[in-house]
Amino acid sequence: MTTEVATRDEQQAVVTQPQAPQQVTTKSALVIWAEEARVVANIAVSIAKTPFAGQLRGKPEEVTAVILAGNEIGLPPMAALKAFDIIQGTPALRAHAMRGLVQSKGHKIQLVESDGEHCVMRGRRADDEDWQTVTWTMPRAALLGLVNKPEWKKQPQTMLVARATGELCRLIASDVLHAVPYTSEELRDANHTTYEVRPAAAPLSVAAITAAPAPASTPAETGPDHESGSDEQDGDGLWQQEQGEQPTGWPTVTQPGGDA
Repeated sequence: MTTEVATRDEQQAVVTQPQAPQQVTTKSALVIWAEEARVVANIAVSIAKTPFAGQLRGKPEEVTAVILAGNEIGLPPMAALKAFDIIQGTPALRAHAMRGLVQSKGHKIQLVESDGEHCVMRGRRADDEDWQTVTWTMPRAALLGLVNKPEWKKQPQTMLVARATGELCRLIASDVLHAVPYTSEELRDANHTTYEVRPAAAPLSVAAITAAPAPASTPAETGPDHESGSDEQDGDGLWQQEQGEQPTGWPTVTQPGGDA
């Protein structure tokens, strides 16, 4: 009995002993994101060494950013690497990736008609019964100066579908796209510029830069009616202006021998 009482007293003492308050640490969403970003950055170093990185091969920082951006809009890491293009430093979704992303959220997109001259697409939100229709034609593309661009010449039908996709997805599901509302095809069109290649000009020598321009006529040819009021010109010709003007670069003032 004595042993049982002692054991019971010890158990009660343990139960009644005050417990130390537990400290609950709540991390903010931004801190959690930063921790996840560090993990992704470590993985991106390895991915950037492989062909799966595509145009970002050898660029682990860009691979990290693409994976994080894809995660925010619902794309798995490897899918994000194939869904994004970097056009003139701006990330953009490819048209087929944009369609797939919008459809994955339950919204509907249908290709009604498509050929090399026009494209008709329609779509509606998952919670809406009304369809929105978008039409892109070659005349419409011509008004924007697109038809002479290389990709439009090679595959006009594909480019019309891409344009219709971007417009329709923004129309019915802008909340899905967040910070990537334009397709890579649209940005590529906007940033493509045709440059005229000209031969490089010969470098100028110091003598050519500082040489005085040849006078339009000599003092002997000019005669006593020469407008300068003198048979000689001062200076090295750096202030010489066009023929018929006073040979000075100063503001117009009363000239010696002239009218005020």
